[in-house]
Amino acid sequence: MGRFERMSTSISFEDLVLDFLAHLELERGLSRNTLAAYRTDLLQLGAYLRRIGADALSLGHGELAAFLAELATGSDDRPSLSAASLHRKAACIRSFYRHLRREELIDGDPTASLSSPRQPRSLPRVLNRDQVRSLLSQPLGRGAAALRDRALLEILYASGLRSSEVVGLDVGDVDSKAGTVLARGKGAKERIVPTGRAAIAAVGLYLGTGRPTIVGDRHETRLFLNMRGGPLTRQGLYKIVQRHARTAGLAELMSPHTLRHTFATHLLQGGCDLRALQEMLGHADVATTQIYTHLTTDHLRDVYFEAHPRARDHTRERAGAP
Repeated sequence: MGRFERMSTSISFEDLVLDFLAHLELERGLSRNTLAAYRTDLLQLGAYLRRIGADALSLGHGELAAFLAELATGSDDRPSLSAASLHRKAACIRSFYRHLRREELIDGDPTASLSSPRQPRSLPRVLNRDQVRSLLSQPLGRGAAALRDRALLEILYASGLRSSEVVGLDVGDVDSKAGTVLARGKGAKERIVPTGRAAIAAVGLYLGTGRPTIVGDRHETRLFLNMRGGPLTRQGLYKIVQRHARTAGLAELMSPHTLRHTFATHLLQGGCDLRALQEMLGHADVATTQIYTHLTTDHLRDVYFEAHPRARDHTRERAGAP
């Protein structure tokens, strides 16, 4: 038997959800943001179950398919969901029912043949090298805020960290001698990521004069701080990146994640091995990393048509040009 007694007939849907979320947090180490998203998705399923008078433990494939179809079409008071949102909700429901099966609360899995909508493949936006140089040059002067912002932008581009990983860095996580940063990724997994000399130098300047001015006499271990001396949040990081992106004329292209995409693309264009890039990005599956090969293929194609004389002359030859 699992945590619940099989003979019990009074298990509420809310108790099932809480048990599932505890499993995700304690045994799989999922982040708070992921847990909050799963909770929202399952509470939406719970509201649907109450409306149709169904029980989670006896729910069939048809009811679940109808639930997703309802979300896909929307209603007068609720817009239809995107394919990406539907895919996430279907994945959450599958995980939930696999958990119920492991706990021996259900005999079969009603999600076994549940299909989720196919997501259109979209390539991430990346900056070219000139745009990166323009962005990194925006924090001007030797003031504390400028030194902090320059160090932030340099680390984001040099190491390809996620927003949560950047704001989660402690002072001791940057090893200036080794030229690395210690990133704490999804599921509390740690990895060592190389970072360039420019980023190390920018962090050194920030630690030397910028951060002491910001932190004052507070005891704060986080590397990047807001101007009140507290830990910088992801929202604060986004605002900093957007402010400098606007000055550089890149606001429509930019978020902190854009620099992660740019880091990955520029490394592949420079000949980086895909498996090495997977390690640096902290991807559990190399298939996630492979999306960047599409971007580099486009780049190689452009280089080829610019550089190869027969590629350039082909149209002229077909037209009978001399």
